[in-house]
Amino acid sequence: MELGLKGKTALVPAASKGIGLGIATVLAAEGCRVVISSRDQNSIERAKKQVLQQTGNREVYEFKADLTVKSDIEQLIKSAKQKIGGIDILAYNTGPPKPGTFAELTDADWEEGVRLLLMSAVRLTKGVLPGMVEKRWGRLIFVTSTTLRQPIPNLLLSNTVRLSLAGLSKSLATEYGPKGITSNGIMQGHILTDRQRQLAEDVSKRTGKSVEEAAKQVLAEVPAGRCGTVDEVGYLAAFLASDKAGYINGAMISIDGGMIRSVF
Repeated sequence: MELGLKGKTALVPAASKGIGLGIATVLAAEGCRVVISSRDQNSIERAKKQVLQQTGNREVYEFKADLTVKSDIEQLIKSAKQKIGGIDILAYNTGPPKPGTFAELTDADWEEGVRLLLMSAVRLTKGVLPGMVEKRWGRLIFVTSTTLRQPIPNLLLSNTVRLSLAGLSKSLATEYGPKGITSNGIMQGHILTDRQRQLAEDVSKRTGKSVEEAAKQVLAEVPAGRCGTVDEVGYLAAFLASDKAGYINGAMISIDGGMIRSVF
């Protein structure tokens, strides 16, 4: 399917690996001009080379930015606009928060979680919305987690703070839909990334099972019987970014292999 994204401009933060890199790669393959970021300069430079090798798209630009730091986000937006002009597509993504139970997490952990998972989304959105409003076209895509619908043990920060992104996205859909801008969320389940290894190691530590046994335990709840791939998340993001999805607004879409059992 031709998605008509060639020449569109996209910002994909936290894209040095994992889901962010997967989304950036798919958008670049569709012909978007893409800005990617990471808090580690070496990692984001390697990611840029990887996207170029896989897609042949030379209009991929990398910047260092810590999404918990307001000034870094402001500089990222400024640099992105200097390189590719106004942003048509924000595929919001960030690194995972610290795992832990309620008893284990400190006030500092909670404050860091809010900066990482909520305030980074607010600040990035504020930075790109004016240009979208001017064009009367824009796509806000928020990568969240299935924890919005089904909490995961020992992931209290993710279970709690990520819920705020659903409220943010839905509110933006209502406020900016009349201006030609859609806002949607992606609730991904178990995707094959470093995070999966981290979760398996956490289960292993708490249960005494091997990491391999813990990983199998996690997948036992997925009808598809496997982890998803970062490319599969990227394909969903690319569709939501296209005019083909122009009537999808204010949705939170699961991509989890059937893991969530609830009807709604």
